[in-house]
Amino acid sequence: MKYCLLNFLLIFCTLSSHAQNAANSVEALHFIKLGNTLRMVDRPQQAIDLLLRALPTVQSKDSYLEAVAYENLGFAYTDLENGQTALSYFYKAHNLYQKLNYGASAAAMRQLIGEMSGKDLYAGIDIGASGVKLAIFRSVYENGFFTKDIKVKPVAPNVTLVSGTAQSFKDGQDVMKAYIDSIRRYKIPADHTYIAFSSGVNETLGKTPARKKKLYELFSSLVGGTDSLRIDTTLTAAREAELFLIGSVPRRLWVATSCIDIGSGNTKGGYYDGGRRFHAVSLPYGTKTLANLIDRNRSLPIEAYKEEARRAIRVIADTAVNVEFNTASPGLHQRKTVAIGGGIAWAMTAYLHPEKAGTTAVPLTLSDAQRFARLVMTDYQSLIQPDLTDLTDPVVRQKAEADINNVQNQFNEKQLIAGALLLESVFRAYANTSVPKRFVFIRDSDISWVTGKFLETLNQSYEQAVVKSTR
Repeated sequence: MKYCLLNFLLIFCTLSSHAQNAANSVEALHFIKLGNTLRMVDRPQQAIDLLLRALPTVQSKDSYLEAVAYENLGFAYTDLENGQTALSYFYKAHNLYQKLNYGASAAAMRQLIGEMSGKDLYAGIDIGASGVKLAIFRSVYENGFFTKDIKVKPVAPNVTLVSGTAQSFKDGQDVMKAYIDSIRRYKIPADHTYIAFSSGVNETLGKTPARKKKLYELFSSLVGGTDSLRIDTTLTAAREAELFLIGSVPRRLWVATSCIDIGSGNTKGGYYDGGRRFHAVSLPYGTKTLANLIDRNRSLPIEAYKEEARRAIRVIADTAVNVEFNTASPGLHQRKTVAIGGGIAWAMTAYLHPEKAGTTAVPLTLSDAQRFARLVMTDYQSLIQPDLTDLTDPVVRQKAEADINNVQNQFNEKQLIAGALLLESVFRAYANTSVPKRFVFIRDSDISWVTGKFLETLNQSYEQAVVKSTR
């Protein structure tokens, strides 16, 4: 208590002694630095007072210090939740940094301005194995993770592009046209738009190059013109996993986090080592491909299917999942946090934790995965109709109901069984490693690769600007 009181008295005395504007640039620098310190001890108004006393001394005399003062004023007014005034100072700082060729500082100001003004929208189109998906959103860093403020994310029609038929390509093209129109309606620029063939499409249609070329030509005809949009046809499972990690987990947590995404066609994940090199993990099993493998002819009665599913999972766990976690990828042992993505993890969260509807990062446990697998095998109807009585918040209840309805449209019983057993085997493999694990489901992980792509580009721009500034 004495220490806090002494600190307060020292700050008070300092402020009192500097009641006038700064006498010279050295004193102005002191004011600017002290103003930033005052922000850190939750005194934004005192910080503003000092910064405003520094400005007259540096305006038109030291453009860099003037820009720093504007930037810190923007942060101080942000602390006071005065967004419009904060934006006005960020614009001033940005203009000066740009004039001075401080590229990294200008880029950071542009990002802050975009986030605060609500205009920093991104768009992604995922041309996947079972359909074409669109998301238009903002990405906001919140509570330790990147939250997607989604503006548009329509339920994707089921279009099996990997079949390679003329009709599937035509259906996909119709969906794609509607999505491109949405992007143009929101006036999202090309550098904020990412369109890609998923790894599933690249891997499957890559075996028939003529079909992949035909799909590319059909879709490219819709994104040409003045937009300068392009379709990335190079995505691999490893690259998708890396972008998922970049787009879901803050950079400072990368070395302590691994990711795993159980998709419909495959399971992919990985981790960064200390040198920022990504080590990919990939398994050729996903929720829907595994269901097809268990019941190739789609003719097994449900009880026979369950027995075959148990047998198949035992084999996959012994020959693939456990080998990957226990032998091939030792880095998975060392990382405490596991970012979980994919449709089946979403299904488990929707059914077992409807109260978390809308929460970006939902803690999960091995017990959750075991309960999910048990219910899907023994009490399916109870699982897919969770009790929402306790959800008194109408917003949360509406989101929970929407999630449950969408999951039921996404997965049939056999697919849910396959996915739940696969998910449980992955949780068990992680739990058997030497370091206790913290599992976190990342909501909207299906568009994290879009966020990851833009964050990666932004990080590279910052690094290049910093290198250029130091030359």
